[in-house]
Amino acid sequence: MHVGIAAVVSTPDDAAFVAEAEGLGATSVWVPEAWGQDALTPLAYLAARTTTIKLGSGIVQVGARTPAMLAMSAMSMQSLSNGRFLLGLGTSGPQVMEGWHGVRFRAPVTATRETIDIVRTVARGDRLEYAGTVYQLPLQDGPGRALRSMMPPTEVPIYVAALGPRNLELTGELADGWIGNAFVPEHAGAFLDHIAAGAAAGGRSLADLDLLIPVAVEITDDVDEAAKRHARGYAFTIGAMGSKATNFYNAAFTRQGFGDDVEAVQDLWLAGRRDEAADRVPIELGFKTNLLGPPTTVKERLRKYRDAGITTLQAKLDGDRQHRLDTLAQLIDLVDETNREADADPK
Repeated sequence: MHVGIAAVVSTPDDAAFVAEAEGLGATSVWVPEAWGQDALTPLAYLAARTTTIKLGSGIVQVGARTPAMLAMSAMSMQSLSNGRFLLGLGTSGPQVMEGWHGVRFRAPVTATRETIDIVRTVARGDRLEYAGTVYQLPLQDGPGRALRSMMPPTEVPIYVAALGPRNLELTGELADGWIGNAFVPEHAGAFLDHIAAGAAAGGRSLADLDLLIPVAVEITDDVDEAAKRHARGYAFTIGAMGSKATNFYNAAFTRQGFGDDVEAVQDLWLAGRRDEAADRVPIELGFKTNLLGPPTTVKERLRKYRDAGITTLQAKLDGDRQHRLDTLAQLIDLVDETNREADADPK
């Protein structure tokens, strides 16, 4: 397994932290995008201040940019970073896409497929002609021309943030990597079986993908306190990250056996009883979706991720700069130990 980090980069100090994380051995940094700062501008800033760490968008929203614009940005990033850019894509949800971007949230899986196709067409240096369901390039019955990128061809690794079965299968079929949230390693099959099916349909296997899981990391002796705090944090995800009928996180938790819990939390949240909703989230979710506890406990959890086939952990770190660096250094040491165990006892 490799260790990456999640990072919001809005100041030079944030960039300095990423450079220090690179020095400790973090292999990738992932910058988020919601309805505030975009992901690509901070990554371009990091490209000038780091040398080896991979630079991932975690994630850019499909539909917020045209696929050709996304390809232009990705190719520019590859040129500026000496090939270190990783394009992480995700569909976001109707609240953000329709409320913030003014883009209809229609056929998200199809839009993801077509975006991947178009980005790769442009990056290969091919002339852009595409007859899709969502995208028609050039537009029919207009003056548009089929153009070829002015930049030299380049490879753009594409990661997909996927939760639903169809999108997971698409990820297995087409993507270079998967970004997985709401992931409990004991129930890995709820995700990986779908990715494996998609990979098989595309003539490949799970081993062809980098499987990346974001995890909060806290080295602490008070496991219950940390787990409860992180569990309470899921109340917003369960209650507000989608509608009553459509919440991709809730569907993912349900497939892993937490259906009654997420339904109860969502009902409390939507009724305005938010503290009760937070208290209702099972502490198990806070613990099993993160790395919390003393080093021995964290290492036990790392074995679960390793045995599930996860290849990269995206560490979400809290606290002041030195505390985050200390936690990251401990995590990297524990992952190295776990990797050596696997090398010494191959199965």
